[in-house]
Amino acid sequence: MTNICGCLVHTMPEMTEQVIAAIDATEGGEVHAHEDGRIVVTVEDTPDMRASDQIMAMHQIPGVLTITLTYHHFEELDGTPAAPSTTQHH
Repeated sequence: MTNICGCLVHTMPEMTEQVIAAIDATEGGEVHAHEDGRIVVTVEDTPDMRASDQIMAMHQIPGVLTITLTYHHFEELDGTPAAPSTTQHH
């Protein structure tokens, strides 16, 4: 299974560039846009770390104030469809 998470990272404005560099240096992390201390980031699972663990680690980057999960997508990698829903509709 693979996970892709979209996050909004709020930083101390004077440290935004350092935070961007730290996120870009992280395998699985990618910066897409930034303005006024806000950074739009996607984080994906890697062979060594789950996306959720990477998000938790980003909290430790100096200058990061908050991280908000705004999007989460997951899917099977082997092409096997997800199990059918057992919910009955009346």
